[in-house]
Amino acid sequence: MQKFLFYFMILLYVAAGLNHFINPHFYLKIMPPYLPYHKACVFLSGVCEIVFAVLLLFKSTKKIAAYLIIAMLLVFFTVHIQMLVDSWNKTGIVFWIPVVRLPLQFVFIYWAYIYSKSNKN
Repeated sequence: MQKFLFYFMILLYVAAGLNHFINPHFYLKIMPPYLPYHKACVFLSGVCEIVFAVLLLFKSTKKIAAYLIIAMLLVFFTVHIQMLVDSWNKTGIVFWIPVVRLPLQFVFIYWAYIYSKSNKN
C-alpha cells in the first residue's frame, strides 16, 4: 500500500503541475493580488510540481524532492489563504473549498515528509 501511495503522490503532483499549463485561468483567478507576475508564478509552480514529483523517483534526489515539495506547499499557503478571503468576500469561489483545502495542506506536507525519511521507493 505504501508503494501505491508513493506513486499516487507522484502522479498527483505531475497531474497538478500539468494542469497549470492546461488550465492556467483557474490558477490566475486565485493568485493573491500582492504577488507580481501572476502568469509566470502559475507556470513556475506547475514546473516545480512536475520536477519535484519526478525527483521523488530517484533514490539520490528523493529526500531533497520531498523537502522541496514541503517548501512549495508552504508557499502555496498564500494562495489558499487568498482563496479563503476571496470566498468570504463572495467573489465566486465556493466557501467550503478553501476551508477544506487549507487543513488539507498539512496532510500533503506530512505525506511528503514521510518520503523524506524513507530510503525505499
